Amino acid sequence: MGNGIQVQDRFADGAQYIGGKLRSGTSGRQHAVVNPATGETVLTYELAGTADVDAAVAAAREAFPGWSGLAPAERAEVMHRFAAVLAEQADDFAHVESLQCGKPIKLSTEFDVPGTVDNTSFFAGAARHLEGKSAAEYDGDHTSYVRREAIGVIGSIAPWNYPLQMAAWKILPAVAAGNTIVLKPAEITPLTSLMFAQAATLAGVPDGVINIVTGAGKEAGEHLVGHPDVVMTSFTGSTAVGKRVAEIATSTVKRLHLELGGKAPFVVFDDADLEAAVHGAVAGALINSGQDCTAATRAYVQRPLYDAFVRDVAALMETVRLGDPFDPSTDLGPLISHAQRDRVAGFVERARAHATVVTGGEAPGGALAAGAYYRPTLITGAAQDSEIVQSEIFGPVLVVLPFDTDDEGIRLANDTPYGLAASAWSRDVYRTGRATREIKAGCVWVNDHIPIISEMPHGGYKASGFGKDMSSYSFEEYTQVKHVMYDNTAVARKDWHRTIFGDR
Repeated sequence: MGNGIQVQDRFADGAQYIGGKLRSGTSGRQHAVVNPATGETVLTYELAGTADVDAAVAAAREAFPGWSGLAPAERAEVMHRFAAVLAEQADDFAHVESLQCGKPIKLSTEFDVPGTVDNTSFFAGAARHLEGKSAAEYDGDHTSYVRREAIGVIGSIAPWNYPLQMAAWKILPAVAAGNTIVLKPAEITPLTSLMFAQAATLAGVPDGVINIVTGAGKEAGEHLVGHPDVVMTSFTGSTAVGKRVAEIATSTVKRLHLELGGKAPFVVFDDADLEAAVHGAVAGALINSGQDCTAATRAYVQRPLYDAFVRDVAALMETVRLGDPFDPSTDLGPLISHAQRDRVAGFVERARAHATVVTGGEAPGGALAAGAYYRPTLITGAAQDSEIVQSEIFGPVLVVLPFDTDDEGIRLANDTPYGLAASAWSRDVYRTGRATREIKAGCVWVNDHIPIISEMPHGGYKASGFGKDMSSYSFEEYTQVKHVMYDNTAVARKDWHRTIFGDR
């Protein structure tokens, strides 16, 4: 699967996966998947229209009774095979993920693909742990228990920054719990989502359980969210689009899961290990070219360490290697598109009026000029209420601001609309303990930034949304709770009947 010609061969039948088969879209509009490192077209395909969404939802609805009716152990067995197929195809997945996203191959090989395989194994096991409450006599002669049941057809929308992992995060907990799903990936990065669905079919997941529709958000996405046969919507993307998704979903009283934007603070107290914090900040800010909603974007550094931190971060950023994503020595690939690069550059250029660009702040020339590259950028001197501090940039840009007291550092960390992730750096367990309590974010790392694991939840506070991906918490999100109550006495007329109707 090593080059664009092979990608075109693999998806010659289209970029929609409905009922276990690839097919072409019906919108009448063509779309190109472009390699952002070179600007070359990888694949041209026809976008999905509303008719394709209807067909995918119908396939999922038809598959639901059979899939949800399997014993949990049977679903788990299929999903364990799914994990094995993914592991066998790991090289193909890594290559195509880097091809469509421009991310360094070492990131795809060492992070994205292994994380997806592990996630699949985790939910294969979780399928056998669909728990309710045990039976008990809470009310006299009645026995009650709680069942957790599959919901039905799930409609999910995934972003372009981690196409494979986001497909996995949406699909795996839903199908492990017995649901069926229609996923709309970003139209600019659909390839590994389609491959993921194909791998599921190869592993024995029945046709129609996993469906992929690749279309524009305004047409395919909104139709999927508003579809009357879709009972739950899961969306990952910007807060602005998340508000629109919520508006549509509430019109049909759908269950809703939103993982939205982030502006993660990176709080460095004056007793922190400076070298560890510097390396953590550079890695946390530049992961996936900064196109990560948990990326470190705002570093608050207590004044005794501030000057040294700025100096050392700038020096380390200048050693970061930009280059061909398929060169194993490349640290930083391009942004997803020239439009995204220009958006990031716009933030930086507007910030120059009131802040200092210490390093970076430009696109490289030479051999990289054709790609959507942007140099690692460090900014100081920005005001807390400025755009560069408050808004999600989604690029390789880190803003550093000083603080004096611990109270001030935590206050500044909380001073944006977002609350997805954060980190606190200190050798003092009491300081970090306070930070983990008081920083309003769904994840607070201590002396680290970015690592995630399948067993632990991912999701935000405030404008970063609600609901969890990964872990048993996400598994439970894709179930509904039913109370079951038995009358143990076989007596037709109970006391509460007499209370309401009298003795008849």
